[in-house]
Amino acid sequence: MRIEIKFGGLGGQGIITAGYITAKAAAIYDGKESAFTQDYSAEARGGASTSEVVISDEKINYPQVLHADYLIVMSQSAYNDYLYKLKKGGVLIIEEDLVKPDERAKDFKVYGIPATRFAEEIGNPIVANIVMLGFFTAVTGVVSKEAMWKSIEERIPKRFLEMNQKAFLKGYDYGQKILQESS
Repeated sequence: MRIEIKFGGLGGQGIITAGYITAKAAAIYDGKESAFTQDYSAEARGGASTSEVVISDEKINYPQVLHADYLIVMSQSAYNDYLYKLKKGGVLIIEEDLVKPDERAKDFKVYGIPATRFAEEIGNPIVANIVMLGFFTAVTGVVSKEAMWKSIEERIPKRFLEMNQKAFLKGYDYGQKILQESS
């Protein structure tokens, strides 16, 4: 089993952190092999940002995403730039207030969440990436809820942990609701 995940967005949206948390959750807490790579533009905020996670039951010989099973995008430019990497029949997860899919999305299972709006309701738009992680965890089951929770606890500074835990649960609960409505 090899699962390829690509996160895309803009600098400042926590795209690198989302990939790191996912890879660590899979490797350390779910006991799988994982590889994490990142790429971002020269701008500190607002430029392109992407991270990739490969999860496997076996040793990973090539850590790059070739044909993503899952594409999580938080900006229109990330959707435009990375949709070609998502394999036909793959899962596309979008920040629905910021990303408007076009006719190309018909080849994929599409889930949307207003992650930034939810993060603002929690108290800080910067936790939108963690809302997305909760949603991704709920709708895909690729990484266990417990593993993702533990990885967040380790990565996030203590003074921001409670807000990030709320963000994760908000996204997770919304994902569970979406799954129930679609079944």
